[in-house]
Amino acid sequence: MSYLGTVRCVEPVEALRRIAFLLERAHEPTYRVRAFRTAADLAGRTSRDDLAARAEAGTLTALPGIGKVTALVIEEALRGETPVYLRRLEATEGEPVDEAAAAIRAALKGDLHTHSDWSDGGSPIREMAETARALGHEYLALTDHSPRLKVANGLSADRLRRQLDAVAELNESLAPFRILTGIEVDILEDGTLDQDSDLLDRLDVVVASVHSNLRMDRVAMTKRMVAAIANPRVNVLGHCTGRIVKAGGKRGGLRPESEFDAALVFDACAAYDVAVEINSRPERLDPPKRLLRLAVEAGCRFAIDSDAHAPGQLDWQPYGCERAARCAVPESQIVNALPAGDLLAWTRSAL
Repeated sequence: MSYLGTVRCVEPVEALRRIAFLLERAHEPTYRVRAFRTAADLAGRTSRDDLAARAEAGTLTALPGIGKVTALVIEEALRGETPVYLRRLEATEGEPVDEAAAAIRAALKGDLHTHSDWSDGGSPIREMAETARALGHEYLALTDHSPRLKVANGLSADRLRRQLDAVAELNESLAPFRILTGIEVDILEDGTLDQDSDLLDRLDVVVASVHSNLRMDRVAMTKRMVAAIANPRVNVLGHCTGRIVKAGGKRGGLRPESEFDAALVFDACAAYDVAVEINSRPERLDPPKRLLRLAVEAGCRFAIDSDAHAPGQLDWQPYGCERAARCAVPESQIVNALPAGDLLAWTRSAL
């Protein structure tokens, strides 16, 4: 059978082989291609009735070579549906990555992770806001650091309250452009957040990130992250692995990824409607593409953010857009493609 054409209603084996073909043509890692080919071979040796019975019982993953993702492909194909994974690949098939990335960047209406000279940024709030407006944004979330991150001049509760007053004053002169109030709050070792709860309730956007004890045990780190994700005040999970892939600048040398159960963390993000940040800083590019794809498969929302600490860095979002395009992130799942009113309805929906 040829896998060059678009597939609609397909049998499980055909769907799995079509996915493997599209992944291979897109130069995806060999292990990903092999996973779908292995699953296709096993499905081909198993009767349709047996596959259907296992799908009904939820035991497809008990078969060697069938994982969570390939099992879902089989289940959807057995129901006569085009598997979601296959639809995503076909939607971006043949579209150059730069064109797909440009389309995503054009859809963005704001940036949900930025810093000013109130914490470790290099420029005043107004300059950051005016630059964002010049880039075509409708809004900019100001997310300076929380108090525990002393090296970044994190904001105490009193300083954050004063910043809220300053933002309100600036918004009067910048309208219709809007600075959204926010914070990049540290996720503490026990999963609690590094700022007063009542103050967090007043903010438009809360980005929660791990900045300390990044080499924590995998199980403990997973519990830490999931506890924060379950907090109704959290909207975005920032740079989830904490990695640094490019030496230099304030962050010094390279840093490996934190270890955690990514499937569990992303399932929690989907369950609690917390967006996974696609961090666009060139030295971070976090999460790695293998984890970004896992988050897509989990049905997560996303925020493509610059994590800018200076005006010129606000234009780093295309790096995140390129990664989103490569990993088939649906535009409908990108929260900062929403107009401000819809975005704020979402951020406040859990409070």
